[in-house]
Amino acid sequence: MNTLTDLQEIYSSYDKQKWLIQELRSDHAGETGAIWIYKGILATSRDDAIKAFSQRHLRTEIDHLRLMERLLPTTEHSRLLPVWRIAGFLTGAIPALFGQRTVFLTINAVERFVEEHYQQQIDRLNDDGLFEVATLLEQCMADEVSHQLEAASLMGDRKGAFDSFVTWLVSAGSAIAVKCARLI
Repeated sequence: MNTLTDLQEIYSSYDKQKWLIQELRSDHAGETGAIWIYKGILATSRDDAIKAFSQRHLRTEIDHLRLMERLLPTTEHSRLLPVWRIAGFLTGAIPALFGQRTVFLTINAVERFVEEHYQQQIDRLNDDGLFEVATLLEQCMADEVSHQLEAASLMGDRKGAFDSFVTWLVSAGSAIAVKCARLI
């Protein structure tokens, strides 16, 4: 699948078109937010290791956003993109004020949520025979899992109430964002 025409054919022939557009809208919004998470970290952190980590992952998220922009017609983008940019920036900037471990904890939580979100979509796309779109999302998911595993290895083993709270906050915020992005 290399052209917008291919996608338009999928949209026109797919009887669950509304579902697909809503899901891709949530992915587009999520990749927008991800870019701004890393921009927030870069704007706030003075730690060279965190900056290198963030710049590497920012490039991947930019590639993912470009893919989503190919998959989703501009008219179907979330009207809340300014909100996703601000929320993403704060999701990166605030943990960066607390240091490396909190940044890695946040990225770990975000990417774990994203992995589950993509997997649900991939399962449905495969069930519906949309293997090309599923394959593209699998590639994105593999990158996100890589980010999650790197963050998990860098944050260490210590687990406590703060970790549980950050993970819950990130997961709850991400779930709310997905629901809103699907609709608006």
